[in-house]
Amino acid sequence: MYLEFLGTLESSWLGHAGRHSAWLYTIANLLHVLGAALVVGGIAVFDLKVLAERGKHAWQVGRYAIPLAGVGLALQVPTGILLLAVEARALGVNPAFILKLGAIALGLANVALFHARFGAALRGGALPPEARTYALVSLLAWIVTLLAGRMIAYL
Repeated sequence: MYLEFLGTLESSWLGHAGRHSAWLYTIANLLHVLGAALVVGGIAVFDLKVLAERGKHAWQVGRYAIPLAGVGLALQVPTGILLLAVEARALGVNPAFILKLGAIALGLANVALFHARFGAALRGGALPPEARTYALVSLLAWIVTLLAGRMIAYL
C-alpha cells in the first residue's frame, strides 16, 4: 500500500511539475532548507532554555521561538511533499528518509505531549524537573530529523 502511494505521488501532476521545472524544484528546495532552519532553530532555542535553566522563564523564549518553528513547519510540509513527489518511489524507501519520518513523528508527538502536560506550568512561568526530559527528547529528535534529511542524498 505504501509503495502504491509513492508510485501514485510520483506519477501525479505534482511529481511531473517538480521534475520538469528547474525553478519550482529549486525554490521548493531552498524553502525546505529555510523551513528546517526555522523549525530546528526555534525548537532548539526553546529546548535549550528548558534544559539550561530548568524552564525558568521559558515562556518568554517560547512566545517567539514556538511561532517561528510553526512558520518553519508550514514551509516544510508543502515543500517536502513536492520534493518527495519528484522521486517518491526511490526516496520513500531510503533508510535516511524513513529515519527522518520517524524522527519527525517523535518530535511532533513529544511537542504535543509536552504542551498537554506542561502547558499550564509553562504559562505560569515555572516548569517541573521532568520537563527537561521532554526538552532533551525534542532536541535530539529535531537534530536527527535535520541530519537524516541531509543524508538522504547520500544513501
